[in-house]
Order: sequence, then C-alpha cells, then structure tokens
Amino acid sequence: MPEIIRRLPQIIWQWIQPNISMFMSTRQPQLWLVSLVIGLCVSVAAILFRELIGLVQFIWLLDSSENVASAARNIPWYVVLLTPAAGGLLIGIALNFLEAKRTGGAADVIEARALGGRNLKFWPGVASSIVTAASLGFGASAGREGPMVHLGATISSSIGQALRIPAWGQRTLLACGVASAVSASFNAPIAGALFAHEVILGHYAMRSFVPVVISSVAGTILSRQWFGEAAAFVIRHSQITSYWEFPAFALLGVVCAFVGVLFQFSLISSDYVARNINIPLWSRPVFGGLLVGAIAIYYPEVLGVGYEATDQALHNQLPLLMLLSLLFAKTIATSITLASRFGGGIIAPSLYLGAMAGGAFGLIAARLFPDLASSEGIYTLLGMGAVAASVIGAPISTTVMMFELTGGYDLTVALLLTVSISAGLSQAIHGRSFFQWQLEARGLLVQDGPHRYLVQNTRVADFMTFIAEDEEQPEPLDLDDENTVSLKPTDTLEHALRTFDQGGYDQLPVVDSRDETKIIGWASQVVALRYFNKALIDASEEEHK
Repeated sequence: MPEIIRRLPQIIWQWIQPNISMFMSTRQPQLWLVSLVIGLCVSVAAILFRELIGLVQFIWLLDSSENVASAARNIPWYVVLLTPAAGGLLIGIALNFLEAKRTGGAADVIEARALGGRNLKFWPGVASSIVTAASLGFGASAGREGPMVHLGATISSSIGQALRIPAWGQRTLLACGVASAVSASFNAPIAGALFAHEVILGHYAMRSFVPVVISSVAGTILSRQWFGEAAAFVIRHSQITSYWEFPAFALLGVVCAFVGVLFQFSLISSDYVARNINIPLWSRPVFGGLLVGAIAIYYPEVLGVGYEATDQALHNQLPLLMLLSLLFAKTIATSITLASRFGGGIIAPSLYLGAMAGGAFGLIAARLFPDLASSEGIYTLLGMGAVAASVIGAPISTTVMMFELTGGYDLTVALLLTVSISAGLSQAIHGRSFFQWQLEARGLLVQDGPHRYLVQNTRVADFMTFIAEDEEQPEPLDLDDENTVSLKPTDTLEHALRTFDQGGYDQLPVVDSRDETKIIGWASQVVALRYFNKALIDASEEEHK
C-alpha cells in the first residue's frame, strides 16, 4: 500500500480536528440544542399572545377572529367610541407597574444585542406582552409582531443567561427568539430567520445561522399545528401582464418610499407632541383610545392589527376612495396609538399602509392603461413589501416575507425592484429605519457600526483597575484644585478617551460617584485602547465565523 494511502486517515484527521475542537469549545452543539428549545418555547408564547388578544377582543366584539372591522360594524357606535378609551384606562394603570413605563418592542431587542445580549428581564418582558395583548384586544391601532419579537427575545435571553452562554452566543440566542416569534406570527420560517439576521444581528455568520434556522423552523412547525398550514394572506394565482409594466413598478417604489417616510415622520412628530403634553401617565392611553375610537366610528378598519382590511385590498374589494381614506386614517390612528403609550408595533401597520398605497396605485394604473396593467392584487402585494421595507429597514427579509405571506412567488423580479427602490429612497430621505430612530432617541447609534455604540456603551468600570481594600488608600482628591481631573465608573469609554487625549494623560484616577474626593481605582489610556480594540476584533470575528 502506498505511503500516502496509509497516512490518508491521519491527514484527514489533522485537517478536521482543529475545526471540530473549535466547534466544541465554542459550545455550538449546546447552542443548537438550546435554539430548538427556544424555538418551541417562543412559539408557545406567541400562540398564547395571539389567543390573549382574541380573548380580550371577544369581550366587547363577541368575535376573536381577524375580522375586527366587520364585527365592529355590528355593535353600537358608542361602544366603538368608548371601548378603546376604557381599555386605555386599564392600560394606563398597568403602565405604572412596568419598569420602563412603556411596553417593549423590536428596538429594545436591537439595543440588547448591542449591549451583549443582556438587558432583557423575564418578568418585565412577560408583563409588557400582557399589556400589549390587552392593548390590541381593546382596539389599539398597532401591530403584534414587534411585541412578539420582544417577548421571544426576552425568553431566549433569560435561557441564555441561565445557561451562562458566552456573549456572542447570547446575541445568537436573541436572534433565535426573534426568528421563532416572526415565523410563528407570520407562518414564514425563511423570513423569520432572515429578519433575525438582517434586523437584530446585522450579519449572516454561519455559526449563528444554523441555530437561528433551527429555532425558526421549530417555531413554525408548532404554530402550524395550532393555526393551520395556510399563509397569512391567500391571493389568487396572478402574473405580470407585460414587461412594459416595470416602469410602473419602479414608480410604485417611489410612491411607497414617500408613504413609508411620511408614516415615520407622523410617528416621530406625534411622539414628540405627546412627550411635551404634561398629563399623568395613566391618562395618556385614555385620551389616545378616545381619539382612535372616534376615527373607528367612520373607519373601523383601523382597529387592531388590521389584517382584514389588508386582505380585502389584496382581493380587490376596496374602492379607490376607501383605499386612500384608510391610508390616512391608519397613519393617524397608529401614530396616536403609539404616542399615547398603548402597546404595539409598526410592522403590521406598515404592511397595511403598503396594501392601501399599492391597491390605490393599481386601480389608477388600470384606469390609465387597461390593456397593460396587471390585477390590483399584484400592486397591493408589491406595496406591502415596499412600505414595510422602507419603515423597518429590512428589504431582504421583507421581500421573502411577502412571498411566504401570500404565496406570490411569480412576482419575484417586480417585488425586488419595488422594494429596493422604496428602501433606497427612504434611506436617502430619512437616513434610518424607525427602529434606528428609536435607538437614536436613547443615544444609541447602531447604524454607524460597532465602533460607535461600543464607545457609547462601554463604561470606565469595564476596564479600570479597582483598588483593593487591603491596599494602601490614596489621598483624597482636592476638588478645589482646577488641575484635578478624574473619571467616574459610569463615564463612557468615549468620554474617557476624549479626556485622556485632551489633557495628554496616560492614567487618571477613578472616583466614587457618590464621593468625588474618594479614589476607588485607576484608568489607563493604554488599557482603555486595548479594551476597545479587542471589542472591535471580537465584533468582527463574530460577524464572519
């Protein structure tokens, strides 16, 4: 036997052994198993969340289905007017017991990812989900997917911390919870996995991709066992009439970009106005609910998640005037809902507005070019994907989501064109997604890359050297000396590096936040830079392994 053949097993083992060792040392087998558990747990939570919405809704509509508008038309107008306000009173009281005085959403999950997979507590997250489910059940004009994303991430974060998973693994488990939540909500496993990578993680590293997919598939299977195999929206088989329509598809992308940007500006401005109105927290949802109820008397389609009206638009059941009216009514109702502290998200409203904009565009196109225009349902589908992509900043997962939601795989090229133009123009005009704007308001600039949020969220306490109790204690600082410069443990890395640079210091004392004369440790510029560089390297490795 030739020597090379005899040594072949040894050569192969020498080749694969380091890879297997790395695979085992990073606890990836455990992560795969945990991701399966998370997928199933989050799917159960998503089912309970949806059923709780239906239960609250049944109390006043005697209907727990998605047909909220139809049920609202069968009850007295004053019930429609007053129920969101009455529910708002309960929500307002409950908000006072929430730690953040508001419900959680997708932006909180992105923030937790930036902070190393932490900062999501289990029981506050569960309480937030209950308040959100009650909000939507009482008719709040918002979506259920963002709160479900928060709930899924909360569950996965708690499991990851209990098992002491390393930091990169905890971020991956956050994405697993998100993927399962999205797939269970939309019955869309591919979109769930892509959404978790595109929006939450911001990368497609292989060691994260596998557990995220496992969790997404597990969530979908369990959800389908409960809700059935059908997609969220069912459309008739349709195809593009002519390739001459592609300029119209591009123009629809432009229209949807402006719809998405205006929707975001409406959300931002209403939130600004609400923050500058000095009224008790408990009363905010009451007034907001009353305004939403007043709109719902004339347009009950704005109540709740709004999937009934979205489905009607997909099936050409709404006239042009109604489509345009609902476009404005839903924008106003959702802005009021979120500004008044009701729980809810913006993914479903984005799909809703896209359906109305696309449906109206399709009707107008059919009147102008009757021989060329495809069915209204096609434009509705394209509009849904385009507006949602511009608002949440996720064109890839949104495109796939539209395929899975409707089964409309024949529209691949048109959907890609419309979504990309809408997302690109929205970025050019607004410069950020709505989630990124929410984080900016908290001082977290995740869209600028890891170097930006690392210097903002790393504290001096993370890299300083503490003085032990048995060591000789330094003399107290003289605060009257204008040359005295010090840092606090809560100061950011950005502030510390700027202080080192401006004064040319190699080392600075770190003082007690409660007693600025007491030195509790030392901060070194070299150590601070070394910590920062290592964090950047770790972030880069995590995105590529």
